Amino acid sequence: MTDWPDRRILDLFGIEYPVLLAPMAGFGTPELAIAVAEAGGLGALACATLTPEQSRAALDRIRAATAKPINLNFFCHRPPEDDPEREASWRARLSPYYRELGLDPTMAVAPSSRVPFDDIFCEVVEAYRPEVVSFHFGLPERGLLNRVKAAGAKVISSATTMAEARYLEAEGCDAIIAQGAEAGGHRGMFLTADVSGQIGTVSLVPQVVDAVRVPVIAAGGIADARGVVAALALGAAAVQIGTAFLLSPEARISPQHRRALETAEADETAITNVFTGRPARGVVNRLMRELGRFSADAPAFPLAAGALAPLRAETEPLGSRDFMPLWSGQSARLARSRPAGDFVRSLAAEVLAKIG
Repeated sequence: MTDWPDRRILDLFGIEYPVLLAPMAGFGTPELAIAVAEAGGLGALACATLTPEQSRAALDRIRAATAKPINLNFFCHRPPEDDPEREASWRARLSPYYRELGLDPTMAVAPSSRVPFDDIFCEVVEAYRPEVVSFHFGLPERGLLNRVKAAGAKVISSATTMAEARYLEAEGCDAIIAQGAEAGGHRGMFLTADVSGQIGTVSLVPQVVDAVRVPVIAAGGIADARGVVAALALGAAAVQIGTAFLLSPEARISPQHRRALETAEADETAITNVFTGRPARGVVNRLMRELGRFSADAPAFPLAAGALAPLRAETEPLGSRDFMPLWSGQSARLARSRPAGDFVRSLAAEVLAKIG
């Protein structure tokens, strides 16, 4: 069998195939991480939507099922400052929907919270010693980063520009995820807030490869062997795939989200800030159409989601997808409903056949 022409990521992480599971906070599961790891890729567990206790419980399940390498993923955003005026403007923008559903626009809502990587989460890393730790929205402060490295983990993070890639390399990342504009979910951007300047995977990957010395992992719009072969030809040492795993039985998505992925064309996704306050790509739905892709009223990440929660709670059980984020990359129509492990193995075999 043809061997992989670039083994840098395989040797760095101790995996068989240059295929990384995107963490996908809220949709990934321990079972999905286990399946990908056992099949020879790098499994991932997103901790951004979990408490430290939940993260430990999930890791206990993973470690009981596989000894293969695992990636723990964390957010590194700056906690938002209180902005009552902006919050009031956001509630006012959403008030017509509250009234439509018979809800009180002034009702109390639970604040949305996403805890960035901190000392408590670092203790989880030190206790479980994952082979890889990845970050989104930059990197944690130097003391925490040094502790992660001391625990034996390889560190990776997402870059959406060459400047971000150079920054991550200078700060000690062992590899860099080049996240093209096609990618689903939250943009990893952290040195810029200008979404209009975000470029696609085919343009970003070779420029990042030329800009840094560490291995580059291509992400965004890659869902089958053709995308992997293209990424490798552009100089990437591996790929990170998210949306193509969402139809796997091991993933956790709602029926509405599944239907959206199965029917959406590439031009039916868009980058928006209306769900969380931070740019993220998903299938266009009513909220995005009526409020616009971007709203200046949306509070800073992750606070925008708080006032949306009652609207989701009221409509989602009825089968509506009007107020829920349908995170998706631009290649959702290439995804297939199949076990994650089967996908990894068949993908690797097809790629090797093509490059052989």
